[in-house]
Amino acid sequence: MARRNPRQKHRSKVDDGGWSDTSWDPVARWYKRWIGKEGSEYHRKLAIPTVLNLLALNPGEMLLDIGCGTGVLSSYVPPFARYIGVDASPKFIAHARAMYARRATGRAHPVAFLEGDARKLQEVEGVEPGIADAAVFLLSIQDMGPLDEVLAAAAWAVNDTGRIVILMLHPCFRVPRQSGWGWDEQRKLQYRRIDSYLSEMVVPVRPVARGQPGSIKSFHLPLQAYVNGLANHGFRIDRIEEIPPYPGIVRRSPNAKAENKANQEIPVFLGLRARRG
Repeated sequence: MARRNPRQKHRSKVDDGGWSDTSWDPVARWYKRWIGKEGSEYHRKLAIPTVLNLLALNPGEMLLDIGCGTGVLSSYVPPFARYIGVDASPKFIAHARAMYARRATGRAHPVAFLEGDARKLQEVEGVEPGIADAAVFLLSIQDMGPLDEVLAAAAWAVNDTGRIVILMLHPCFRVPRQSGWGWDEQRKLQYRRIDSYLSEMVVPVRPVARGQPGSIKSFHLPLQAYVNGLANHGFRIDRIEEIPPYPGIVRRSPNAKAENKANQEIPVFLGLRARRG
C-alpha cells in the first residue's frame, strides 16, 4: 500500500473519520510523564497564569474544564471555586482522580473529573445546562472538532451571565507542519516562517518525545473561525492576550540572544475571553 503524504490530510472538508478518535489515550503514558504533577514549564510559567487571570473566578463559582487531560489545572484553581473536569480519555480521567485524591484537602468545594466528549456535554452525567459560570479550554480546543459542535456544547453548559476562556497555541504563528523557525545567517536573526494559514487542516501529530508510540490529531483553524464561532453562539470577546515565551522561558543556546528576541516578539499562545451577549 502506498504511503500517504501527510499533507494530504490538510483539507477544508474532512471525511467522516476526520473528527473522530480525538482521545489522547494512545499517548497517555507519554503525556502523563511529560506534564508531571504540576504541569510543564510552559503550563506553569505561561499558560496557567494567563488562564487564571482571564477567568477571574469569584467565590462559589463553577468552572468547567473542557479537555482537562490529567487535571493539572485543578490544583491551581482557587479553593473557593467549584470545579468539574471533562475529558474523552479514560486513562486521563483515572489519573486525574488518583492524583487529586492526594491533594483534595483545604478546598471549600468538591472536585469532579468526568469522562465525556466535548461535543456532547449534554450526555455527560454530572454536567447540566447552565451549570458553569465559566468554561475553559486550556490547550485543548485545537485537539477537538468540529469547532461549532464544541462551542455549542460549551455554550449549553455556561449560564446566562457566564464566560468562555480559551488558551491555545497561537493559530497565526503555530500551524502544525506549516510553520517553523528559520535562521538568517547574514542578519543573525531568527524568524518565524508560515507556509499556510487560512486553510483548515486535520494534522496527525506524533508525541514530542522521539520513539514514543501513539499519535493524536490537531485541528488548525484561522483566528476568524474562533472569533466568529463564539459570536455565533452568543458570546462576545472582551479580552485577548498574546503570550510570548520570553521572558518566562529563556533560551541558552549558541544563538540564545536572537532566539530570546524572537520569542519576545512572536507569541506562542493566544488567550481569549468571551462573555454572553
